[in-house]
Amino acid sequence: MANGRMSSAHGGESLLFLTDEQLRQGIEAMFFAYRGFTADPDRILSDLAYGRAHHRAMHFVNRAPGTTVNNLLNILGVTKQSLNRVLRTLIADGLVESKVGQADRRERHLFLTPDGKALEQKLSDAQRARMRAAYRDAGPEAVSGFRTVLEAMMDKEMRGAYGRLRDSGT
Repeated sequence: MANGRMSSAHGGESLLFLTDEQLRQGIEAMFFAYRGFTADPDRILSDLAYGRAHHRAMHFVNRAPGTTVNNLLNILGVTKQSLNRVLRTLIADGLVESKVGQADRRERHLFLTPDGKALEQKLSDAQRARMRAAYRDAGPEAVSGFRTVLEAMMDKEMRGAYGRLRDSGT
């Protein structure tokens, strides 16, 4: 290892021929990384009696203000009942606003309120700080490779949703 980074010659194995042990180590690294990635927001959310589902909903409403409940269902991959439970809480607590659609009155469009934006900012700031530090330590090639690996692990439909969100620039 040089400068805390693994060299490409580490172990001499080609990335096309990873052993089960190397794959297990990668899986475990993802578990522990996810735990770290969610730790800071979890602490903030627990003080409010919210969970990760609340955070995810707020994140994607923030990314696409006016998104519909159905679109959010597709992005999050949760049941309608589960999402409605989360949205009811966020709406009741004044963090999300639901507006009836102009073109289709059956649609509900979601927006963060100023309080919702402030909370979402606090949650995402904590995650951005962790990501920024990890990316800085890993270097630009690792960042690009990491994103490539994550995209390759996504289901085809999710890769499309991710691409649309990424390309929207919001």
